[in-house]
Amino acid sequence: MNEAFFMPIFQQIESSSLVKLRVQFYKLSVRYAQVRASWNFKSFEEMAEDNSERTILHNALIDSVNILARNMEKIGEDVTWRTQLGNDRKVIGDLACYVAAWLGIRQR
Repeated sequence: MNEAFFMPIFQQIESSSLVKLRVQFYKLSVRYAQVRASWNFKSFEEMAEDNSERTILHNALIDSVNILARNMEKIGEDVTWRTQLGNDRKVIGDLACYVAAWLGIRQR
């Protein structure tokens, strides 16, 4: 997976009129990306200790993706991105990291 895969998904999410749900997903994406990136600096013991917290955050992230997609569909917005994204936890985590990067770059 790369930017060419994730950018159209981000653009569809970005176009949603559901600002509150979109921002909730963005905030969780930034938090998840920070936790995921910090694992580069942790020992095996620290990762084992923090794994439960990371999993809870990852589950919340996935829930927010599903809630956003479900509500977008209810109001007639394009949710083809959700099918393209699939249900692989790692891929959804990758999306969060891309979203965090794009949001960061956009604010310069």
